[in-house]
Amino acid sequence: MWTLKSRRAKPPVARSEAELAAEIATLTQRNQAQRSSEVEQRLLELRHDLGRRRIAAGAGTPAQAPPDAENLPPFAGELPEVSAADITPELLRAGILRDGCLLVRGLIERQTALQFAAEIDRAFAEREQQDAGGRAADGYYQEFEPHPESGEPIAREWIKMGGGVLAVDSPMLAFKMFELFDGSGLPELVRGYLGEPPLISAQKTTLRQAAPSVPGAWHQDGAFMGEVRALNLWLSLSRCGDVSPGLDIVPRRLDQFVSTGTDEAMLDYQVSQKAAEAAAGDRPIVRPIFEPGDAVFFDDLCLHKTGSDPSMPNPRYAIENWFFGGSAFPGEYAPIAV
Repeated sequence: MWTLKSRRAKPPVARSEAELAAEIATLTQRNQAQRSSEVEQRLLELRHDLGRRRIAAGAGTPAQAPPDAENLPPFAGELPEVSAADITPELLRAGILRDGCLLVRGLIERQTALQFAAEIDRAFAEREQQDAGGRAADGYYQEFEPHPESGEPIAREWIKMGGGVLAVDSPMLAFKMFELFDGSGLPELVRGYLGEPPLISAQKTTLRQAAPSVPGAWHQDGAFMGEVRALNLWLSLSRCGDVSPGLDIVPRRLDQFVSTGTDEAMLDYQVSQKAAEAAAGDRPIVRPIFEPGDAVFFDDLCLHKTGSDPSMPNPRYAIENWFFGGSAFPGEYAPIAV
């Protein structure tokens, strides 16, 4: 039986992508049959190794999916939406190129979303117990250690302040998250959109419990990720947008970054309300109502912020994640293969 300490004490074994993928498949089946926290931790490390291999092998700029504008619902003051059964890479590409994003209803089943939200609550509680000097329950919280050459140190305190637990720091929930991805066809959808196998990152895959008191700040993620091949998944696990914090979106394609640090904007990456309204032009800024299991996809140029109000009675539960292509993966992040 392996241990985390013994694995990290040895240099990485040079293995092919096919070998790593085969072991991931084998251990996934084993864990589905009988759950093991050691297997779940091992799977994260294998996915990390496979991610590093894919980045090293990346070359050129793969072609993205051609946009299917013909089948895209028209914009009529609210975000156009499609069902999970109808989403394709081409339709997703068309939505992002026209409206900056695409809303997908029922990406995962409602009850599955609610159950995952309850597990996020448990992960938060177990992290608090560990921070207080206790021991977290098996699988709920165990901080992941990326390879020393993979990205910058993980800023966990910032994640905690924002109402999040990193998926890689909860091996059991990370395993369940990948099962959700597989069950909804996300790997194939994202691969088709990006034109290459998708990766996520240790730093930008967050299990969110966002309180209504947390304010939002207009931003475009590309302003601090650099040149990337990216697709954001914002998957709601609770009703949000009215009874809990949602997402405010400028619903149009922006081909460049909006000026930051003007007017009331306090942060160097923050866009002011005035600048956001100017960027929206003749389109209204939208705050969609999400039901558990609904999702919105957008790229690194989409201008958005958390849509919160202290009067909202509930926190928001969500999986907030960036998919990346290995051909343009941000160097400060640690890759995890999907």
